[in-house]
Amino acid sequence: MRTIAVAMAKGGVGKTTTAVNLAHGLALAGKRVLLVDCDTQAQTTTFLGISPPHGLYEFITGHDGNGRTILKKEAIHSARQNLWVLAGGIKLVELKNWLGEQPREHRHAILHQSLAPKNNGLDYLIFDCAPGWDVLSVNILMAAKEVLCPVALQGPALEGLKTFFGYLVSVQQLNKSLRLKYILPTMFDRRTRQSHDIYNRLRRLFRKQICNPIHHNVRLCEAPVVGQSIFEFADSASGAQDYRKLAERLIDDGIRQQEHPRVL
Repeated sequence: MRTIAVAMAKGGVGKTTTAVNLAHGLALAGKRVLLVDCDTQAQTTTFLGISPPHGLYEFITGHDGNGRTILKKEAIHSARQNLWVLAGGIKLVELKNWLGEQPREHRHAILHQSLAPKNNGLDYLIFDCAPGWDVLSVNILMAAKEVLCPVALQGPALEGLKTFFGYLVSVQQLNKSLRLKYILPTMFDRRTRQSHDIYNRLRRLFRKQICNPIHHNVRLCEAPVVGQSIFEFADSASGAQDYRKLAERLIDDGIRQQEHPRVL
């Protein structure tokens, strides 16, 4: 099972759009995917048009906050064929408090221990991370092995990336297997020089990690309004084509990694 954190220190770069559409793209390709919403805004479930009664809080703590025991399987919600979700939402504030109360020596590894694969039932575990840095963020990066960073090709794009690198390096001291695997340019507007300039700079800096860009596409903004992925809402749109290519790249990388484990 591959564990991938879709993460960036800056908000508004397309993290949830990427996490949802990548997860569904992999599921449509026949891969079994668990998407974990790690944001208090619960955007992942909104984007998919679902309202699970339980989620990550119950999955980790084992209860619903009112004294009722919740089994892990009750917290995992089937969202689409081959795609399951652990919902986020406001209860994650309580989860962060709960994590902070755990013994210091293992509080950062709780998510990793809870999400340890059973019987190889999943192909991908994808975390939709919130911007910022706290005990839950550390837990996510301790549980992940790969990081995918969406970088919006507008404004001070590299500032958020620089900040996130600081977070990443600090966690890598504890999680030696964590790697920055993908840099995903988002909101690429062919009409603006800025998009081209930032994209070309990213290509120079991250030759191995750089992905094909996600182009600016209004359909990507419209799809969440009706609770659909881009593949359901507008399968022929450029946004669907871009995320399909991203899913294909991850699948191809996985095949190469199995064939040549020392290369990737």
